[in-house]
Amino acid sequence: MAKAKIRHIALATKDPVKTAEFYKEAFGFREIARTPPDNPLAYGVFLSDGTLNLAILNFKTDQLGKGMDFTGVHHFGVLVEDGDAATEKLESLGGICFMRPTPEEKMGYFEIKFRGPDGTVFDIAEHPWGGAAPLDSKTARLKEPAPAK
Repeated sequence: MAKAKIRHIALATKDPVKTAEFYKEAFGFREIARTPPDNPLAYGVFLSDGTLNLAILNFKTDQLGKGMDFTGVHHFGVLVEDGDAATEKLESLGGICFMRPTPEEKMGYFEIKFRGPDGTVFDIAEHPWGGAAPLDSKTARLKEPAPAK
């Protein structure tokens, strides 16, 4: 079984476009996609360094319980080989699953969201985020990134 890898970090910000432009210019990150304006969770820009996906998002709900003015690291995502097995293990260790995809969402590359023992939010997924490296090219499903707009 492949070792799990961090492949996603989400930043909460009030101006995703301005923040994304800063990181693109500063580090040469590539824009992978933008959320549609009607996305119910957040509006934002997704960047990649070729290994990691960086989501820069203006959240529409307070998922962390820190208020809508919160900015900073929102959550991180870990790529796993088997989401069901990882969920079972995380729950046995005291992780609290608070958002699970429906079967339709699972096929649409939706993540499973947890809170760790200190309340930190993290995702697990069986698929790489756009622009992120797979666990193993033979076993991971790689979704082609959308062209940058």
